[in-house]
Amino acid sequence: MHLESVSKIYKKKESEVIALHTTTLDIPRGDFVAIIGPSGSGKTTLLSMLGAMSAPSKGKIWLDGESIYDLPIEQRAQLRQEKIGFVFQTFNLIPYLTAIENVQIPLALAKASVERQKQCAEELLDKVGLSDRMNHKPDELSVGQQQRVALARMLANDPAIILADEPTGNLDPDTKDQVMSYLEEFNQEGRTIIMVTHDLSAAKCAKRILKLSEGGVCPDESNHILKTA
Repeated sequence: MHLESVSKIYKKKESEVIALHTTTLDIPRGDFVAIIGPSGSGKTTLLSMLGAMSAPSKGKIWLDGESIYDLPIEQRAQLRQEKIGFVFQTFNLIPYLTAIENVQIPLALAKASVERQKQCAEELLDKVGLSDRMNHKPDELSVGQQQRVALARMLANDPAIILADEPTGNLDPDTKDQVMSYLEEFNQEGRTIIMVTHDLSAAKCAKRILKLSEGGVCPDESNHILKTA
C-alpha cells in the first residue's frame, strides 16, 4: 500500500481543519505498523483513508497497483470486501446471532455456499480458541471472547490487509496480550497489519511505529519509510 502526497482537510462552516498534513508513505506487504498519538492527531482519519472508507482531500492511495479512490464506488466496495479486514474496539457483533453466525456474515455477503460458510466459520473460531463457544451469543461471552469472535469474522474473507482500531482498548492485560499474540500470528502468516492504538506496550509488538501529532508525523528514526511535506 502506498500513500502519495495525501492530505485530509475537513471544512467546518467557513473554516478548515487539517486532519492530516501532506504525507507520503509506503507500507510494504507483510508489514506491521502501529500508529500512535493523542486523540485528534489524525490516527483514525488515516486508518479510514487506508480502508477505502474516506477519500483524501488531495493525493492518491494505491493498493496492488490501483488508485483506490479513482475506482467506482462499487469496485471500491468490492476491493474492501476482498482485501481488507477490520478490527474495532467495540467488536460490532450482532447481539442476536451466535458466534458462528456472526463469523458467517462476510461469507454470506460474498455468496459462499451455506456449507462453506459453516465450515470456514468453524475453522476460524477453532483458530482463535473458541471451538466450544460457537453457539453462544455475544452476551454469553466474555469481552475477550467477543473480541476473538470479531477476529475470526475479520479473517472470514482471508484479507491481505488488517486494519485494527484500538483492538485492545476494552481488554484486561491478559486478554490484551492474547489478542496481540493473534495479530502477530496473522502478520507472520503474511498479512499486512496497520493498527491504531493508545497502548504503547501493544504498539511495541509492531515492526515499526508511526507517531502522529496534530495531523503531522513526528520525526522518528524508525519511520525511515515515511516522509512529510
